[in-house]
Amino acid sequence: MKFTFETEYNTKTMSVMAKSLRKTIRKKHSRRSHIFGWIVVILAVMLSVVSDTESFVVDFKKVITWAAALAIIVSFVFEDWLNGYFARKRMLKGTEKSISTFDTEIATAFISETAIGKSEFSYDKVAQIAETERYFVFIFSENHAQVYDKVSISGGTVDEFREFISKVTNKTVVFVS
Repeated sequence: MKFTFETEYNTKTMSVMAKSLRKTIRKKHSRRSHIFGWIVVILAVMLSVVSDTESFVVDFKKVITWAAALAIIVSFVFEDWLNGYFARKRMLKGTEKSISTFDTEIATAFISETAIGKSEFSYDKVAQIAETERYFVFIFSENHAQVYDKVSISGGTVDEFREFISKVTNKTVVFVS
């Protein structure tokens, strides 16, 4: 049996990839960054409110401080979209669409084809497997992952693929919401 996925890499899929990385392999780093960011925001607000004079005056320094704090908050809210957007911009031309084939008879590697070439990926290089409502995400490292659109699956069901991929990689599929 062969499972086939046809995935288009756009900002949405890259955002899903970024979110999956953040919630799995980058979890500790992300948590530390968020804590540090919120401390900076709180300190910025506190320092801009506290004044050595009795009257509150809005000056250029306070506006810049508030703008920096707001930029940090916005980056937290749109973190996955921003990471996905910039990852999409760094992609090689011709890799926007991928057709990936998982042959159940070959339990060592799978093949991914794009407009610029065909690549074989070994299952033992997969660090973690994440699943969202619509995608499977294979995580190879903190900066590298691949997305597979469940809507386009052929050759079997999503449940059969999940069972197959868990078996050949010896990894548990983690659901990411």
